[in-house]
Amino acid sequence: MDKDTLLDWYRQMVLIRRFEERSDELYQLEGKIKGFLHLYIGQEAVAVGSIAARKEGDHIITAYRDHGHALAVGLSANEVMAELMGKATGVVGGRGGSMHMASKERTFWGGYGIVGAHISLGTGLALAEQYKGTDNVCLCYFGDGATNIGYFHESLNMAAVWDLPIVFICENNKYGMGTSIEKASAAVKMIDKAKAYKIPGKQIDGMDIFAVHEATQKAIEACRKGKGPQFLEMMTYRYEGHSIGDRTRYRPEGELDKWRDEKDPIATLQKHLLSEFDVTEEELIAIDEAIMKEVDEAVKFSDESPLPALDTLFDHIYPSNAEAN
Repeated sequence: MDKDTLLDWYRQMVLIRRFEERSDELYQLEGKIKGFLHLYIGQEAVAVGSIAARKEGDHIITAYRDHGHALAVGLSANEVMAELMGKATGVVGGRGGSMHMASKERTFWGGYGIVGAHISLGTGLALAEQYKGTDNVCLCYFGDGATNIGYFHESLNMAAVWDLPIVFICENNKYGMGTSIEKASAAVKMIDKAKAYKIPGKQIDGMDIFAVHEATQKAIEACRKGKGPQFLEMMTYRYEGHSIGDRTRYRPEGELDKWRDEKDPIATLQKHLLSEFDVTEEELIAIDEAIMKEVDEAVKFSDESPLPALDTLFDHIYPSNAEAN
């Protein structure tokens, strides 16, 4: 990888980290974000590394922990933050909030609130591309907890039977809400569940952006060559709770510190840039400062943006009489 690419990855991961940290403050301290809020802190390498491997036309669909994916596909901090605050300038007009972001222009379909249900939608996207005869692929993200849901098994079976061009990406962060894998799943390796449907699976260090990118590239290539669905289990870790109200008391003492001190994806890439390229600490500090300014500007933009007008309440829900006719 060249220096410019790695600096861009670094910038994206720092943006996600600082954006999420600020969102936490806006929710808990300032009360400007309402409803649910699922933070992506710690998992940045998965979204950035894998989405960097796609081409235009490939689909992205994920669950409710979607801010990182939204930023990684190129949505601006302004429109993502405005969506969190429920403003009309948000990516879906303030109607979706934290869990339901989407962008037709970027073939990013969310952001989906029902655990595991979006896996069937991702499978449908792959079926549509196969039907149209394109070489487009769907990257479908979900957590380890979703692998215990019926949608997961039905979707993997259908994708395997029909050789659909989909990369199933399990972001295994060790906990389904507050329950560890060992207490919720008979199979503790998610790739073993893929093997049941004869789908090639690989376990990846999801804290290493290089490993994430390389594995995703190979999986996408296999799909484009007609080799059917692929399965990647990204071993990662979320630093915050499942959602904003979860204070993670169920975690073993020292577990979080160990992951953060030894495996942090941003620190790992930072060390690589400093040791392998002519990048200085001052350059990286400048990136961080620019990102903080970008996030602050996104908050200001969102503060000054209007709420959706009341007369648009039923837009996009029921057709008008004129539309129906």
